[in-house]
Amino acid sequence: MRMAVAILGLLALAGCTAEAPIEQPSMYVSMANGDAKLDPLAAASMISLYRQNNGLGGVTVDPELMKLAEQQSQAMASRNKLDHDVKAPLAQRLNASGYPATLAVQNVSAGYHTLAEAFSGWRDSPPHRANMLKNGVTKLGIAASYAPNTKYKVFWTLIMASSEVR
Repeated sequence: MRMAVAILGLLALAGCTAEAPIEQPSMYVSMANGDAKLDPLAAASMISLYRQNNGLGGVTVDPELMKLAEQQSQAMASRNKLDHDVKAPLAQRLNASGYPATLAVQNVSAGYHTLAEAFSGWRDSPPHRANMLKNGVTKLGIAASYAPNTKYKVFWTLIMASSEVR
């Protein structure tokens, strides 16, 4: 009898350990957490696929645009204000940073907790969708800034640009 109970116990434990933990896709990770990190490659992949499904070229992550997007999201979060021009208009910020943009667009939003939610919100808004489907952009920077003591909690910025001479 003891042997049977021991075998059943081992089988039960083996069943528990045999299951590998399921990792949550990065597009569903909540940014409403101080430790959360946005996955820019997942964002570029998601937006590139959307663009390709609409007959356009994909986009790649650009480190300088990442910095500019982060600055914009942090500025909105620190002021608790959703605003495209919270620090300055996009063209001014690009010029001030020395980024050689020949074409640039920006989406901002707030209140979405995940990349999937932010993407869906932009996709479902005609002006934001037009920016994501802007012909000629090849690079992006994206950021989400968490501000726990604000109305929206998470502030998003997406900057898409090209530096190629047109």
